[in-house]
Amino acid sequence: MISHKDILFFSKNIAVLMKSGVPLAEALEILHSQVTSNTFKRVIKEIKRSVENGNSLAKALGEHRGMFDPFFIGIVTIGEESGTLDESLSFLSSELSKDYYLRQKIQGALLYPGIVFSATFVMGGFISLFILPQLVTFFDNLDIPLPLSTQILLGFAKIMNSYGILIFSILGVSIILAFLSIKLRPIKKLWDKFVFSFPLFGDLLLYGYLARISKNVGVLVKSGVPLPKSLAIVAETAENITLEEGIQYALVQLKKGKRLSKGFEEYNTHLFTPLFTKMIETGEKTGKVDEACMYLGAYYEEEVDTIAKNLTTVLEPILLLIIGLVVGFVALAIIGPIYSLTGSIQ
Repeated sequence: MISHKDILFFSKNIAVLMKSGVPLAEALEILHSQVTSNTFKRVIKEIKRSVENGNSLAKALGEHRGMFDPFFIGIVTIGEESGTLDESLSFLSSELSKDYYLRQKIQGALLYPGIVFSATFVMGGFISLFILPQLVTFFDNLDIPLPLSTQILLGFAKIMNSYGILIFSILGVSIILAFLSIKLRPIKKLWDKFVFSFPLFGDLLLYGYLARISKNVGVLVKSGVPLPKSLAIVAETAENITLEEGIQYALVQLKKGKRLSKGFEEYNTHLFTPLFTKMIETGEKTGKVDEACMYLGAYYEEEVDTIAKNLTTVLEPILLLIIGLVVGFVALAIIGPIYSLTGSIQ
């Protein structure tokens, strides 16, 4: 599988080489020698062979649609038809760079809580399987009344002592099955709709998608692609089924003679926010849909940047509080009976 970073490398370097006057086939040969991924080497070799057989670059890329999306191929097609392939590739690499850094911001914002939750899960599992069961025998031998917190902890420890490995095995298998099943379209459709309702993270993900959708539509329309075709291309690259269906619904309404903004508004005002639909409507009235979309793309990029910066600040005290409460409960459950035993001896 080729990563987004590989595609960015491909577009940047082939644009530089072609601007320097290097023929397309030779540029592809140079790229083939530079990439480290064996899969990507094979793909570039096949693209080069197709070009040398007389096919256009767009057609050669189209033979690998699983790696080069319709947006990428659409921009390359426009460049070849207008005789400005090097400029189109430069423009494409610039847009892909912005998209790459947008993805990095979102992934960076999700990384901190992901690490904390993973570490908590691993440590919690270790303590539950190897530490807590040792306490059962110890406290059972104490001839003193145990506080409620200790009784709760011991009850949990006994369950983990008897069924701990089974519980964690089932949990691990369930997580693996969840990741595999989410690739199935019916389940992915439910997940793609549900993910936007997550507290704190929902808006971050939604604005990231809206930024890419808006910019891609704006870029295609600005490049001369008709609005309906631009929407169809962007729907294929939406990466979220709920938003993909929303774009397709708006496209159907546009073909029926309705305003594009009205189609988005009718589909879902939570996903396609009032600001989104209002700006599209303004672009339709002024005949500058491309400018309206580019503005929306820049606006939602700034929103993602703001949310990403604030997310760690908001999550840090919440996570510390949760961890502190758990540690405090365990400490109280363990120290309480020992303190009572010490008092009774005195």
